[in-house]
Amino acid sequence: MEVVLDKQYPVAASVEAAWQVLANMNELATCMPGAQITEEIDATHYKGAVKVKVGPAVAAFAGTIEVLTLDIETRTLKMMGKGADKGGSSASMELTATLAPSDGGNCILQGHAEVIVNGKFAQFGGRMMTSVSDMILAQFADVFSQKAQVVQAGMAPVAGADASASGNNPESAAVPPPPVAPVVAKEFNALGFVWLMIKNFFGGLFGRKS
Repeated sequence: MEVVLDKQYPVAASVEAAWQVLANMNELATCMPGAQITEEIDATHYKGAVKVKVGPAVAAFAGTIEVLTLDIETRTLKMMGKGADKGGSSASMELTATLAPSDGGNCILQGHAEVIVNGKFAQFGGRMMTSVSDMILAQFADVFSQKAQVVQAGMAPVAGADASASGNNPESAAVPPPPVAPVVAKEFNALGFVWLMIKNFFGGLFGRKS
């Protein structure tokens, strides 16, 4: 089963700050719920893992990531990810992500993804898979924006630095930014998602006007 997604999300940081996250595969992976890079084979090939909780059970996918394009001029990343679990399910995704300037010095994350799912997860159908993907990508975009904001905070000049520099006071001008706790996406709980779908269904059912 194939699902095609075209999305764009606002990022509360500059293109330059957001690019530092998009171009760093280790940072980018932790934007995805339950994902992590387990091994860096070379500059364009990685091994990774994704965990998805279904109530008390945990489904673990292991796979590979290949960076196909990393273009600083157009701020574009193109990558291919493939993975499988022990139960025989598999998935692949070809993703193209681009950063574009937006109002107020911020930017927009634009993404086109082609996802192919085989095995038991394909039985959920295209509509369910699209809804699951939308929820996962929304969390991804939120964490991505938070990471970009942290990067931008580190890039921003210290208040009063210019004045201090003009007064030949380099110690005040070179104050480093305070350390910030790393931002990591939470694992995706599929049971929680199904419960949300049920609540939305009954909410819409009883909320309909006769």
